[in-house]
Formats: sequence, C-alpha cells, structure tokens
Amino acid sequence: MKKIVTTILLSLFVMISYCQELYVFSEPASNMPSKSISLKLTGRFPGTSDFRQRYMPEAMIGINKYLMVHLSGTVSDYYTKNLQPESGRLYVKYRFYSKDDVHKHIRMAAFADVSFSKSPYTYEETNLEGDNSGYQFGIIATQLLSKLAISTTWAYSKLFNVNADKLFLNNPTYHFLNYSFSAGYLLLPKKYTSYKQLNVNAYAELLVAKSIQNKNYNLDLAPALQLILIAIQK
Repeated sequence: MKKIVTTILLSLFVMISYCQELYVFSEPASNMPSKSISLKLTGRFPGTSDFRQRYMPEAMIGINKYLMVHLSGTVSDYYTKNLQPESGRLYVKYRFYSKDDVHKHIRMAAFADVSFSKSPYTYEETNLEGDNSGYQFGIIATQLLSKLAISTTWAYSKLFNVNADKLFLNNPTYHFLNYSFSAGYLLLPKKYTSYKQLNVNAYAELLVAKSIQNKNYNLDLAPALQLILIAIQK
C-alpha cells in the first residue's frame, strides 16, 4: 500500500472462536458455528498530513458448518470532504476440507466476494473494502497449532471500470493475482476460564497483489495487535 493505515477493530461475537484465527486483513479457512452471527466494526486511519477516516460495519453469518456469509459496507472521507457512504460488499466462503485434532486442525475453504465502490481508482492494488469495485475468488488454507494459527490465501481479482471518469492513474490495471501469508498468536488469556475474558492476539501478515497485465506488484507487511473485548457464548 502507498499509505500507512492504523486499524482498530471492535467485535461482538455471538460464538465460540479460536481468536488467533481472526486475522485483521485476511480471512481464515475456518467458519463460524452454524446459525451464529458476529458483528464487527473496523476503523482505519491513514497516516496522511490531514486526518482521514474509514469505518466498515460488518455482519458475519454462519449458515451451516460449511458455509458463511459476510455483508459489509464502508463510510469514509478518504476521497471526499465529509464522511459519506462509500461501498458495499458481499463475501461468501465454503469450507470443503477439515481435519481436526485436540488443540489443532487443518482446514481449507473456497471463497468469492464482490464489491461496488464510489471511490476513484487511486492506487494500483486490489482493495475491495472501500477503494475498488470488483470481484475476487480463491482458496484459503489454515492450520491451528495450539495458540498459533498460520494461514495462506491465493486468489484472482478483477476490478470493474465503473469510475473511469475519476481515474487517478494513466494506465490502470484490472487483473491481479493476490496471495497472503498470515500468522496469529494468542497472548492472553494464558488459560481460559470464561468466554468473557479479554483476548489479546499478535499478528503478522504478508499481503501481495501482482498485476497480470504489467507484472507490477504491491507488497505489504502488516503487523497488528488485536483486542477481543467481548465474547459471548450463545
């Protein structure tokens, strides 16, 4: 990315979850429990000379043990003078493989998402969470080993040329290969006694978007510290 972004997440989980799999920028292969709902509010603040902000409310719904759906949108003043509705997004994930053991598992899932945004095409990268309109599909593999969760995602992305009159780039590209490598480690609590305990997770994510048209690529290394403030068992 061509900007530094500070991300704050406040989450209310109506589920039991391996919290170290809740990556900040990518999605794990694991699904939520069947017939459960999670609500999340994400705030992002780029490191620019003037204060900018973007908020993304998101509802995540566990349809069954194989299928889950995300519905989200963004409100932002990244490209406007005041906060305005900016984008809407639908994300669907299907878990097709799972091998579970005590305190560890391996899971694989296929996903697809589509997003429509009013924002201009400013940076040569794929971000379907406010910046770009387009679709994406791919594969996720995640392994949990006690308090450590590692995951990788491989995807193809195509951006829609819906804001051609607002382009900031002379030769925009619309076809990308995206891949990521993520790791999350549960720092606190040392031992679970209640689902109402504060969860603290440390993360590191490597995010890559490679243009198919001109072979350019964007690489981000994203460390993060995540607080799960409330976890409620249904």
